[in-house]
Amino acid sequence: MAAPLTAAEALRAWLEHLEREKRASPRTLEAYQGCVQAYVSFLHRHRGETITLADLGQVTAAELRAYLASRRSGPRALSPRSLSQALSAIRSFHRFLDRRLATPNGAVALVRGPKIRPGAPRPVSEPQARALIEEASEEVAPAWRRARDRAVLTLLWGCGLRISEALALERRDAPLPQSLRVSGKGGKTRLVPVLPTVREQVDAYLQVLPFNLEAKDALFRADRGGPLRPRQVQWLVQRLRGRLGLSERATPHALRHAFATHLLGAGADLRSIQELLGHASLSTTQRYTAVDAARLLEAYADAHPRP
Repeated sequence: MAAPLTAAEALRAWLEHLEREKRASPRTLEAYQGCVQAYVSFLHRHRGETITLADLGQVTAAELRAYLASRRSGPRALSPRSLSQALSAIRSFHRFLDRRLATPNGAVALVRGPKIRPGAPRPVSEPQARALIEEASEEVAPAWRRARDRAVLTLLWGCGLRISEALALERRDAPLPQSLRVSGKGGKTRLVPVLPTVREQVDAYLQVLPFNLEAKDALFRADRGGPLRPRQVQWLVQRLRGRLGLSERATPHALRHAFATHLLGAGADLRSIQELLGHASLSTTQRYTAVDAARLLEAYADAHPRP
């Protein structure tokens, strides 16, 4: 008779499912693995025995609440948002156990995560966005790298792209068309208009690029010719904001936020902005109205002649 499947083996099966069938990124896999390993380790300590697949089907709501409570305190306490993400990973794991390993657990659905008030996006202002792009021209670097950096930052701001979306562009995508087809989170595809300035910056980069690229090669290249990585773009913006005296809020993603708030300020409707950003839910896009209202009040306070 075969030995019962352990929780660790069930976890490995779930991660393989996420990687092969759901095509989850390495970063997502690492985060999910950490969340569920911590959960299983707690159950092991709590029960004083190795946790099997059958045990996972018998975890009570009280045990799951006790685990979440244990993560709220101590030197490695989780924030409400991180705790909510951990619970989401655990629920996903149990759904897999139910559907693929015939081990349901109805108690998991009874546990609610902490209430989280979504924070307002933190965009950079239009002058700050322009300053970041112009400062990229002052980098001590070869001309092609300066052109690359300007092109990437202009894409983030001018098209509202995520870093991963900008760096996923291939050589065959350029010269950029008037509307760019972008594959975002969850494989969702959207069309984004391309401003002439964005197209010009990408063309200027290609004119001085020292590498010969095949059609399917990544469009933006690193110093030694490999694909440019998100972390390298983050380092770039970190250097630029330091020289400009901008706050830590000036990040590559803040340029995407700026794209949305500038459109909203110019009169674009929320549904259009939702489509351009690739948000699955309108409620996510609605957070930008809080930013726009705050800026309006700030301008009013600065400009209104007080009686």
